[in-house]
Amino acid sequence: MLSFACAVEALRIANRMAGRELYSWSLLGEGGETATCSNGSVFRLHGDLEELERDDRVFVCGGIDVARASTKRILNWLRREARRGVTIGGLCTASHTLAMAGLLDGKKATIHWENQDSFAEEFEEVTLTKSVFVIDGNRITTAGGTSSIDLMLKLIADDHGEDLASAVADQFIYTSIRAGQDTQRLSMPTRIGVRHPKLASVIQTMEQNIEDPISPATLARDVGMSTRQLERLFRRYLNRSPKRYYMELRLQKARNLLMQTDMSVINVALACGFTSPSHFSKCYRSQYQTTPYRERGTHAARLSI
Repeated sequence: MLSFACAVEALRIANRMAGRELYSWSLLGEGGETATCSNGSVFRLHGDLEELERDDRVFVCGGIDVARASTKRILNWLRREARRGVTIGGLCTASHTLAMAGLLDGKKATIHWENQDSFAEEFEEVTLTKSVFVIDGNRITTAGGTSSIDLMLKLIADDHGEDLASAVADQFIYTSIRAGQDTQRLSMPTRIGVRHPKLASVIQTMEQNIEDPISPATLARDVGMSTRQLERLFRRYLNRSPKRYYMELRLQKARNLLMQTDMSVINVALACGFTSPSHFSKCYRSQYQTTPYRERGTHAARLSI
């Protein structure tokens, strides 16, 4: 709902600041009756999935379990409108819907950070970024949340000038407007408060090498220190060994993949650097007190309620 509201409110405020209708919008959806947010709010739709004007822009808004919500009819409608030259965007997890429809093949795109791992595994033909939003030709994607404001401010500025976009931002009390090149999330070292440059570099290398883990000795050598020195740094700043921290990163990605994709447990294990399914299951149980198979089953049951 936040992604949706931020997008629509930016357009409403633009009309108000301009003193005339610069933008109009309709809420369309499968069935043409209502759409329900994950918070329980229900919106009355203006219509079903109808044919649009060529200069219209479509913004698909996605939430939890976006793959299941991306029905065959919705995907076919998006493909048809794309063939007609309509600009199509995805807010939050709806980037997944656009990718399922094949509309992001060969394009740059972004999606909410929580869905990055599963998206990267499923859509290798898309160049995934960690940007707040991405505009690549007539395809637009955002990271979700308040990034809809940043995107709409960019579009308003392109359409009607920077002054109007700034006026809209002021109405939002939105003082830090982000550009497309800004990342949606702080780096891991920043989030956990690590200011040691060599330690931050090692953590970044770990994040970028989940499928093929690098030994602590190699990580230490690459930043010009001994394995013992690296161990001390991790103990001092993170209260755990490099090996333990690396394992937690890998298991965190595995959990995301289990809950957000249909990848087999074996393929999830391989994608996270585990060559043995039994070792993967043992490590997973130790971290999350459940097995990968049970984790997936429990998650599926929650979604079906």
